[in-house]
Amino acid sequence: MKFEDLLLEIGGFGRFQILILAILCLARTNLPMHFLLHNFLAATPSHHCAIPHREAFVNLTREEVLLISIPQKPDGTFSSCEMFSQPQFHLLLNSSLQPENKSIIQHCQHGWVYDHSQFTSTISTQWDLVCEQRGLNQATATFFFIGVTVGAMVFGDLSDRFGRKAMLQLSLLCSLVFGMLSAASMSYTMLAVTRTLTGVALSGLSLIGLPLGMEWVDVQHRTFTGILISIFWSVGNMLLALAAYLVREWHWLLVAVTAPCLLSIVCLWWVPESARWLIAKGKVKQAHRHLLRCARMNGRKDFAVSPEGSVDCTALTRMATDKNMGGSYSYISLFRTPVLRKISVCSGVVWFGVAFSYYGLSMNLTGFGLSIYFSQFVFGVIEIPAKMAMYVLVNRIGRRQSQAWTLILFSSHLGQHLLVTVSLRSVVAVLGKGCSEAAFTTVFLYTSELYPTILRQNGMGYTSFLARLGGALAPLVFLLDEVWRSLPEVTYCAVAVCSGATAFLLPETLNVRLPEGIEDVEKPQ
Repeated sequence: MKFEDLLLEIGGFGRFQILILAILCLARTNLPMHFLLHNFLAATPSHHCAIPHREAFVNLTREEVLLISIPQKPDGTFSSCEMFSQPQFHLLLNSSLQPENKSIIQHCQHGWVYDHSQFTSTISTQWDLVCEQRGLNQATATFFFIGVTVGAMVFGDLSDRFGRKAMLQLSLLCSLVFGMLSAASMSYTMLAVTRTLTGVALSGLSLIGLPLGMEWVDVQHRTFTGILISIFWSVGNMLLALAAYLVREWHWLLVAVTAPCLLSIVCLWWVPESARWLIAKGKVKQAHRHLLRCARMNGRKDFAVSPEGSVDCTALTRMATDKNMGGSYSYISLFRTPVLRKISVCSGVVWFGVAFSYYGLSMNLTGFGLSIYFSQFVFGVIEIPAKMAMYVLVNRIGRRQSQAWTLILFSSHLGQHLLVTVSLRSVVAVLGKGCSEAAFTTVFLYTSELYPTILRQNGMGYTSFLARLGGALAPLVFLLDEVWRSLPEVTYCAVAVCSGATAFLLPETLNVRLPEGIEDVEKPQ
């Protein structure tokens, strides 16, 4: 008997599975509130150099003080990072006569003055992470995603060794602790370290939650389960916008987005360990207890009555033996055979491109002509219909076409963003965000079908590693605007097109049975 046959007897999608999914969906909302927190945590309000001896200019208005103290850019705005070494009083007579002598222009010497109308405080204003220190501001997001990258390798291995539920609980507990420590940070170094550790911890929730839910449902409901849990990422997106709008001080914002982890920890006690994992590890008594609980909650009370329909510990032990396919496998096994090697290389490129483009757009909320809070909320809203559309498309036109064209369409929308007027940028950005989220939703479903059962967890871990690498690099690309203002967008477009084209090289998995062993992948199609 296969585990799928067993699920049919005890109920593959009943009240038991609905309870599990409800709790896992609740936990899922914690992820985007930290993964996209950089938009608000490290937001940089408008600023200019602090002007010394302001009391000497009591007879001048604020604009006049800025005019004689801060050089103007070609567009007429005041510089954020430069000041005059001496007041230029002649500019009061004719402001268009900007000094040609560049020697009197210097970098800020006395700190900065920030506009607090939108943010009470951020880490940028707390530690002056602007101008020459701007790179440290963007690096905060990179440190977080480096932690997520490390956590993908750590929790992927630990969840196979010690169980899904235990590692999920550890992930949430560590996320709560390190999130609160981040809120209490007294220095930039402390914040960088604690945010990195928060990324490590949250990676466990990102990796384990979805597979745990899918391991308890039958084949017919796996795609639905994946889409449903993914939708609650979008709900978390919208909750982040609400939290950031209500809490404008970065310490308390970190507390606000971290506190829900406590509720998830409490609710997780009602989620059972994966019966598949327990059987594979030979822990058949625990698996049997959870299976009986599932049968009772799903109304299959006669599950253990008839000898033919019952599954005792001996039968589960035989099932565990049947699942042992022999041999040991590792990440190296993904590249030993030609077809699997091609799949691994191409899927790795696709995952990198999906994450790189998604976070590149999601972490740039200021260039679309909308409020940063409204942009975050709209970006969350647009993801939901995008995911529902993919539920239909992946079953109509196939996984490969869906994956490739969502990335290419994202690139085209982002390219249009460079050409259209400011009034249309928000519309183009929302459409691009929908395409990027559709690509992310598809890649999770597609990859799980490409790899054979004996290597599926390794394959997901490997591709997740490359995705987090893309997420870590995405914020740093914003620094390229110092070379050319449009270079970041051009970079995101180029990577999305390349990864979309690479997706065409992958095999189609629509209506194809899941491969069990390497030979199922390597055989001629």
